[in-house]
Amino acid sequence: MASAAEQLAANMNFSSFQKASELHKRIWFTIIALVVYRLGTYVPIPGIDPVAFASLFSQNSKGILGMFDMFSGGAVERMAIFSLNVMPYISASIIVQLMGTVYPPWEKLKKEGGEAGRKTLNQYTRYLAVILAIVQSASIAMGIVAQPGVVADGVGQTFFIVSTIVSLTGGTMFLMWLGEQITSRGVGNGVSLIIFAGIVARLPIILMQMLTQGQSNNNYMPLFLVVIGGVAAILAIVFMERSQRRLLVHYPKRQQGNRMIGGESSFMPLKINTAGVIPPIFASSLLLLPTTALQFIQTANLPDWAGWLPSVVGALQHGHPAFLILYALLIIFFSFFYTSVVFNPDETAENLRKYGGFLPGIRPGKRTAEYLDYVLTRLTVIGAAYITAVCVAPELAMMAIKSNQFALGGTSILIVVTVTMDTVAQIQSHLLAHQYEGLIKKSKLRGGRNR
Repeated sequence: MASAAEQLAANMNFSSFQKASELHKRIWFTIIALVVYRLGTYVPIPGIDPVAFASLFSQNSKGILGMFDMFSGGAVERMAIFSLNVMPYISASIIVQLMGTVYPPWEKLKKEGGEAGRKTLNQYTRYLAVILAIVQSASIAMGIVAQPGVVADGVGQTFFIVSTIVSLTGGTMFLMWLGEQITSRGVGNGVSLIIFAGIVARLPIILMQMLTQGQSNNNYMPLFLVVIGGVAAILAIVFMERSQRRLLVHYPKRQQGNRMIGGESSFMPLKINTAGVIPPIFASSLLLLPTTALQFIQTANLPDWAGWLPSVVGALQHGHPAFLILYALLIIFFSFFYTSVVFNPDETAENLRKYGGFLPGIRPGKRTAEYLDYVLTRLTVIGAAYITAVCVAPELAMMAIKSNQFALGGTSILIVVTVTMDTVAQIQSHLLAHQYEGLIKKSKLRGGRNR
């Protein structure tokens, strides 16, 4: 007769094999979906002259177009149908999340609506994403059609504007659907993986350019510093993203019928970086907007009183001290702002009180909310300093080696590392959950035979 240890090993091996088969299907689905996304970044919109647009993009790549091109994996440079990527959906998600804290009907849906309320807010997010995609694609179409030589000969302006709006908006809607399919049928968060794939696709090109530059100058020190800095940044991000402040929560014993239940303890984990990657994205977008707007304006046509505008906007570009200072300040501001949006100490304290939980030595209710706010504020100080250091250090390195490669920015590294960690954690949870399911099924079957 097999021992208990042998039976346990057999059960675990069986469940692991069965789960591996299911996990292989999920991983292959994710890979195929990302390959479809990458192919779409090479399909240009109708009526564009690729050579003329490439020349136009090279002149305007220092603004927000360069950041969009980084997230889309080079789709903006080729003016592909996926040029907008999932950025309208991300912007819509942030807006709906912010409105859920200040607009009473949406706040009620968020707090009391349950699963139905969550689905309603998700539907509002999709509608808003469509509106933002139409507005952004219309702005791009009108900006491009005004540039001489960019639109191919024989293509009417009205046809080009309409086809561009339809192509770019349709591309964003397809990516939203593809991201949802990855989330439900694949592994990881679909929208995050699409952005991850775009950034990773650009990294080999950037490194090859730096290697070629090092060969021509016979100086490989910039490439060496970039590799060392990248490894150090990855280690720092992994350490900080996994760090938590765990608050002990007690639940008192209570009598239910003839039994005493409760009395257990648990932990409330508070992340150091609650805001995630939102602060650097917001900060970069705000700082690059003036540069982008000025690039589409003829400076010779500016009035006399606005003659100072080009020099001020020029100081807000990558590689200038003013940009670094404002970038750091905006990251710190958005870290505190977005943390206050996603974590409400009063609501958390009320939920603890409702379920009978309390922090040792802290009164439930107002005192608990004040203590949570006290702890979270100090954690946010550390988190804001960490994000600022990760995002500003590459900017300083770019200034030192006189490079301007968006793909090597701190925001890109932060997104790549956090998405990788989340995906790996989800794969491990799939394996672990199915392992427990296999053990339970086996134990039930064995118990039924014994009876």
